Amino acid sequence: MLRLRLHALNDLHLTLKHVHWNVVGPHFIAVHEMIDPQVDQVRDMADDVAERIAALGGVAQGTPGALVAERKWDDYSIGRADAIAHLGALDVVYTGVVEGMRAAIEEAGKIDTATEDLLIGQLRDLEQFQWFVRAHLESAGGTLATGSATSETEAAARGAEVA
Repeated sequence: MLRLRLHALNDLHLTLKHVHWNVVGPHFIAVHEMIDPQVDQVRDMADDVAERIAALGGVAQGTPGALVAERKWDDYSIGRADAIAHLGALDVVYTGVVEGMRAAIEEAGKIDTATEDLLIGQLRDLEQFQWFVRAHLESAGGTLATGSATSETEAAARGAEVA
């Protein structure tokens, strides 16, 4: 369970950096500057999970090959794109990471309260980052521009329509 959280966090910080490098458009600087602190904090989260794995006697598999072989999601598919398109796609990414974290918390709570506590703290930060992303996608009435999109490409396309 922790190995998959490690993979999800490593994948997320690389995806966030990819967005940072490939975002364009009128919201460029706001998104560009919003993303870097998220990269740093998610990288720290991955380190904490890896150290927890080691503390429990496991081996933290942090190689790209292990991540790709074991992950349950596809690679981020948006290249150079408008900021709102990337944010729409990132909202879907964050939803997947948050859902995986919630499931891990439930599992950890049954066997190890220290691991559960670590993951709960990380969940709070991940949900805050998703809120930051969604703030760019929501109307004043609370309607999300990406609606019920379930894929990155669908969310990016809906976000691009609004931009």
